[in-house]
Amino acid sequence: MRQSRKTYSPVYARKLQEVIGGQYGEITVAMQYSFQAWNAHIPGKCRDLLFGTAAEEFGHIEMLATMIAQLLEKAPLGITEDEIQADPAVAAVIGGTDLQHAIVAGAGARPVDSMGNPWSGSYVTASGNLLADMSANVNAEMQGRTQVARLYHMTDDKGIRDMLSFLLARDTMHQNQWMAAVKELQADGLEQLPVPSNFPQAKEATEFSYDYYNFSDGAAAAQGSWASGPTPDGNGEFGYQEKPMAGVPMPPPTHPDARFYGTTEVPNRVEKAAGALQDKLNKE
Repeated sequence: MRQSRKTYSPVYARKLQEVIGGQYGEITVAMQYSFQAWNAHIPGKCRDLLFGTAAEEFGHIEMLATMIAQLLEKAPLGITEDEIQADPAVAAVIGGTDLQHAIVAGAGARPVDSMGNPWSGSYVTASGNLLADMSANVNAEMQGRTQVARLYHMTDDKGIRDMLSFLLARDTMHQNQWMAAVKELQADGLEQLPVPSNFPQAKEATEFSYDYYNFSDGAAAAQGSWASGPTPDGNGEFGYQEKPMAGVPMPPPTHPDARFYGTTEVPNRVEKAAGALQDKLNKE
């Protein structure tokens, strides 16, 4: 898996793009923690924690972007030679590098993942419920640290490994701080399980709240702590249903406005007449 030691490496530069602009990259967590802080409804330690960690994550983006630029810095422009393309841009296709590093960014980083897909705001979780958000943050840091750990073994360059070692250490801290925050929110009585805890649980169909339904052909799930004993929220006891409940009859197909022009069992001429009538009646 190791990338050979080089003064520049367009291939490894592309790999690093994943932890900048991927789903669990540094842009995601920087924006996620920022929006969680902006959406926080109470002042104090949790809001400060979010703002402070968001600022740190923006610094991590800078570190990775700088490293990518350094990896691309000495890549030659090149020219074409006969039928063999010596242009590094074409060689990049063969070597798995990102053409847009050269063409769009001028030998620099971009807000994309390792496949060139633009970073998306849909990656961000910021619900306004701190227990839900902090739990999502634990997952984000776990996924991100896993990816950085894999990248560590894809190079033997000491400088890159030093940077990744630092990022791994900070991911360790962030996993622990978010888990501590989850526990503290509950200890302080600000939020409990199930989230949202201020929704009256009596309004849910509580007879279905704590049974595990076995939709698998296997039976090993029955051995888990989720199949018997007290529930983590302290409000019930787990149960285990070996077989899922019987299903309900298939509902009949829907019949939208004829002017959606979907195919139904109604004769086409009838659908056409219905649409014309609705037009005449100005029913939009």
